[in-house]
Amino acid sequence: MELTGAQALLESLHREGVEIIFGYPGGVVLPLYDAMYADKRIKHILVRHEQGAAHAADGYARATGKVGVCLATSGPGATNLTTGIANAHMDSIPLIAITGQVATPLLGRDSFQEADVTGITMPISKHSYLIKKTEDLPRIVKEAFHIARTGRPGPVVIDIPKDIFVNKIDYKYPDKVNIPSYRPSTEGHPKQINLAAKAIQAAKKPVLYIGGGVISANASKELMELAEKCNIPVTVTLMGIGGFPASHELSLGMLGMHGTAYANYAVTECDLLIGVGVRFDDRVTGHIARFAPNARIIHADIDPAEVGKNVRVDIPIVGDVKKVLQALLAKVGPKEKHEQWNEQIAEWKKKYPLAYKMDGEIKPQYVIEQTRELAKGRDTIIVTEVGQNQMWAALFYRFDKPRTWLSSGGLGTMGFGLPAANGAQFGRPEALVIDFAGDGSIQMNIQELTTAVNNRLPVKIFVLNNCFLGMVRQWQELIYDRHYSHTNLCNNPDLVKIAEAYGAAAWRVTKPEEVRAAIEKAYAINDRPVLVDFVIAKEENVFPFVPPGQAINEMIID
Repeated sequence: MELTGAQALLESLHREGVEIIFGYPGGVVLPLYDAMYADKRIKHILVRHEQGAAHAADGYARATGKVGVCLATSGPGATNLTTGIANAHMDSIPLIAITGQVATPLLGRDSFQEADVTGITMPISKHSYLIKKTEDLPRIVKEAFHIARTGRPGPVVIDIPKDIFVNKIDYKYPDKVNIPSYRPSTEGHPKQINLAAKAIQAAKKPVLYIGGGVISANASKELMELAEKCNIPVTVTLMGIGGFPASHELSLGMLGMHGTAYANYAVTECDLLIGVGVRFDDRVTGHIARFAPNARIIHADIDPAEVGKNVRVDIPIVGDVKKVLQALLAKVGPKEKHEQWNEQIAEWKKKYPLAYKMDGEIKPQYVIEQTRELAKGRDTIIVTEVGQNQMWAALFYRFDKPRTWLSSGGLGTMGFGLPAANGAQFGRPEALVIDFAGDGSIQMNIQELTTAVNNRLPVKIFVLNNCFLGMVRQWQELIYDRHYSHTNLCNNPDLVKIAEAYGAAAWRVTKPEEVRAAIEKAYAINDRPVLVDFVIAKEENVFPFVPPGQAINEMIID
């Protein structure tokens, strides 16, 4: 059949199962928007900033496991997407970013709203295409989705000149993809699997260390089976939260800079560290030469570039971690309980529990615990901004299921939370979606309240308002002698009035005894977003805290 490039793009997206696009129109993508006007199969969500489109698509992908799709026009529209693309790239989130481009005869001439999108996004995406022939469009879309969702997932950029949208082609969508240079290894090498199984059987103080790769591979079930079969305690990265139940007796919680003391001590003292779907990034390892100094290290990951990149690895395994765990399960037998190791971990848990003190002010940890308590029995997704709000939520909410925790890990993007929560709510409309925010980060993309209001999204935004850029202030307190240089936000606008101006429900909470009722009231509103401004203790800190340059067992615990 004969289609324009714009029609061919929509048809191709439909064949890839796309149900929703987050976008913002502009001049060179008008032919595509005109095609959307007639083709109603894919729902378009009008955001209020292109960065919001990228984060919404990201949140949609994290919550559903599907590929998120965002759309922007050329020049500044495309460059506004880049923070969201980089964020998805760092966290291995499958995303398709479609950008408009000036017409092909105008490329390279500094034309109005021209930007070298492929050049700009090449370092922050898994792959980046510039379409120069309309007949290539179906093949490129097919390849883009294949690349985004296979191997180590990630964002793929498709830059489309205006004339490509209007040119006509005899449309045919390819049945399969053939990219000779792209052949991800999914099966772990049998020799390495055998070596890993023997090491697990011989270990006396093992620890499983898991990351976002377990969630991407839908491998939580296999991970649980391995942990229980071999009686191995499990610690998670920020991206791995939900990959293993926090309520399980083998759970150590999160490790690293703001990890639990018992997780950090266990990793430091273990004799075998089994890394699954992880990167060994600096926020986990601390002083890298003193990270897990007594341990042999197994590292299983789909991306060969990550294995051995940051730490010495004794048994590398490249492959899909679900398949690797299945292979390991077939090789290892039930293991006797590591009595002394279990007793030591139990002692650390008893001696160094996560705790805080109630002293008449609202404590953020209390807000988070009450949020969880009052959401029991509901399908709940927690989204965060970046900073103290993020770390308190990671430590005190206690997640038991994958895809219920959405947070910017590798890039640490302030402004991620609200648009990502919108995307998650679109992807899972029956879920209770809650965004924990700071009073600084919420203002980065607060315009996305309009998106939530216009689409009647019942997203809950719980602002932990301490009148500071909290995490930066904490560093200034602990490292820079309380030199609070440009982190005081007490001249902020009234967030309640702003939210009400957008059409959201909003109110402020100033006393601990008001917290539960405020949360219950928020949960009862289901026809629009809700912002609750919790005025918390101004100088409350996130503990534990590993100072920069220290080993992870050298924590400030309280």
